[in-house]
Amino acid sequence: MSDEDYCTVVESVKPPEADGPPHAECVLCREPTKYPESYKGITLCPRCEWLEAQRTACSG
Repeated sequence: MSDEDYCTVVESVKPPEADGPPHAECVLCREPTKYPESYKGITLCPRCEWLEAQRTACSG
């Protein structure tokens, strides 16, 4: 499996976006996210999502 194939296979699953407050807290910085508070799982604010995407991006 080439690096390119691996990068297309790995996808993150995102929780549904909230229609309004209350919003879940980011698990890294505790800032409000765009996800509902009732969502069970890892939620990240837009800034931490971007940083995580940069950290885990495939390099080629």
